[in-house]
This record gives sequence, C-alpha cells and structure tokens, in this order.
Amino acid sequence: MSLPKSMQQPIALRLSSAGFLAFWCLLASFPIFWIAVMSFKDPVDAFAANPLDVVFGPETVATGRGLSIFSIIAGIAMLWGTVHLALNTLPKLIKQYSPPHLIVAAWVVGVLVFALAFLIVFFGILPPVLGALNSVLGPFGKPVLGLTTEHYRAVWVDNAFYENFINSLIITAGVVTVSLTVGTLAGYGLARSGSGLAFWILIVALVFRALPHSVLVAGYLPPFINSAEILRPLLGDAAPTLYGKPWAVIAVLVSINQPFTIWMLRSFFQNIPTELDEAARVDGCTHFQAFRWVIMPVMWPGVITTGLFSFLLAYNDYLVCSLLLDAQNQTMVPAIAGYFNRETTTTDQVEAVAAAVSITAPLFLLVMIFQRQIVSGLTAGAVKG
Repeated sequence: MSLPKSMQQPIALRLSSAGFLAFWCLLASFPIFWIAVMSFKDPVDAFAANPLDVVFGPETVATGRGLSIFSIIAGIAMLWGTVHLALNTLPKLIKQYSPPHLIVAAWVVGVLVFALAFLIVFFGILPPVLGALNSVLGPFGKPVLGLTTEHYRAVWVDNAFYENFINSLIITAGVVTVSLTVGTLAGYGLARSGSGLAFWILIVALVFRALPHSVLVAGYLPPFINSAEILRPLLGDAAPTLYGKPWAVIAVLVSINQPFTIWMLRSFFQNIPTELDEAARVDGCTHFQAFRWVIMPVMWPGVITTGLFSFLLAYNDYLVCSLLLDAQNQTMVPAIAGYFNRETTTTDQVEAVAAAVSITAPLFLLVMIFQRQIVSGLTAGAVKG
C-alpha cells in the first residue's frame, strides 16, 4: 500500500538519504573488507602499491595458491547457504525442539554446533573436495584469484592463538552470565518497585557507569596484587593471587557493565504489563515463580540484546585485560596489539592482520543468528506502550 502524497519524501531527499547511507556503508565496511583480503595473500601482494594486486594476488597465484572460477562459485554458494541456515533454519530448529525453560542453553549449544560445523566443512572438507574437482576441470580449475590460508594456520597453530581465544571465551562467558543474572533480577525488582529508593539506586548506578575504566582498574589493582596476603588469614597458604587471573578481569568488567545492564533490562521490564505478574500471583505463583515462568519468556529479546552488548564489552576490551592479565592468560585483543607493536617482518604483519580478521568472525555469526531478537529487543526498549 502506497503512502499518502503528503507523507511521501521529495525525490531529492530520498536520493540524498540513499546516497549518504551507501557512502556510510562503504566507508564502514571498507577496512574490514581490505584487511580480510590482505590476510589471504602473500606479503608481496598484501602490501603491494597497486590495489588490484592486493585484490587479485598475482604473486600468490604464481605460487599455485588460489581459487579457480569453480571454487569461487562453490564458495559463494556455500556462504549464501550458511547465511540462510543461520537466519532461518537454525532459529526454527531451536524454537521447535528446545523446552521453553532451556531456551538459553539451546541457543548456546545451537550456535556452537553451527559454528563448529561451518569450520569443519568450510576449512576441512571443502578444500580437498574442490582440489580434486579442480584437477579435472581444465581452465575452470586453474587459480585466477590468489588465496592462501597459511597465515591463519601460523597464527592459530604455530603461535597458539587458540589459547588467547579460549581466554576470551572464559572472560566473555563469565561477564555475560554474571551481568545478565544480576541484571535481570535487579532490573525486574527496580521496574516493579514503587519506592523512591529505586530511582536513587539507578542514579548511583549511572554515576558508576560514567566513571572512566582506568579509575576502576586503578581501584581494583592494589587488592588484586595483594590478594594472597589479604586472604591468607582465611585460606592459609592456599590463598590465591587474583592478579593476572581471568576472575579478576571478570569482576572488573562486571562492575563496569552492570549499571548499563540494569538500566537496559529495567526499561524492558517496564514495557511488560504488570497485569501478567498479578495474574500469575492470582494463580498461586510466588514473586520469583512469576518472574521465572511468566515474565522471562516474554523478555528473551531484551535479554539477548542486553547480553550481546555485554558480550561486546568483554570481547573487545583492551584496557582492563592488558593491565590485569599476565601473558599466559592474555585475551585476543591485547594479543593482537602485541603483534602490531613489536618489530616484525611483513610476514608477521600479515599474520597479525589474519588474527585481527579472526576475531571478527564470531561477531558476524552472533549478529546473523540473533538479528531478529536484537531488532525486536531494541524496538521494545525504545517504544513504551
């Protein structure tokens, strides 16, 4: 149905809006595209002065490493199928086969299985199959676009980047779990509270959220360094040193993120009619049972949206992780910064670019899978009714 004429935008405004949007998308996506292209090329091609050499990789093709026309078509088809499965099939399967009270666990397991299956098929099964087919396809099987994955192998296997990835997962999972657990309970309580104290609690939380991260790190640093001496009267010689451990970073990131989580979840709870609570109470539920069995199933878009923001905070953090973690427990972002800061060859620099590209893949996967919940969650938090 077309809009009334009075509501239609002038063609000049529509063209300028579309042009600005296209320019912004190009400007925002270009760095990601460019480093992704560089990460699959030999250093000679990756740092070539001619942009076309960076894209097509003639030196990489000359060494026999690249994609044929058939491989390009097959790869695009598989990526399209992966996106389709992530956006449509996976959410339907999880919704159909998971019990309502295990929906979060089902999403976690589903996303991990989907990501593992993609890695196995795309990097383990597809290359040898395409190699066998290319050998019998003649001109259509000859490399035309330079591509090599040796930099990713060097990063993840030779340089043990998987250890940094595991550390990032531990910290991210801890921050998201604690933030959402405390945030949902606190947000629900503050949304349903008629006391003026709730307002001042939210104001205090907002003040703490406005503090620079370096202030909180400076406040936590002395107790963490001296934690063994502080805890020795209670735990004896088994008293741990928290400095350098993931639990220290989780505590600091939770304290940074919790005010935001409480504010956001409170706004979602305020959009849920109180009549649902009252009906559950009439049916014999306690306050917690009404929260668990009636309110939370309605809240999943808001919880997923808030959880994604918590995930991004912990996953992309540099300052807290670099100051509070030792080299053995370092996460991915500080580890990549270490790649770029040291004296390196061009090969090392391309490996650093490959590591930087690697950490963006989980973010794209999460956004693809949860994009419907994110959109509905943001809409529910922005519109009251």
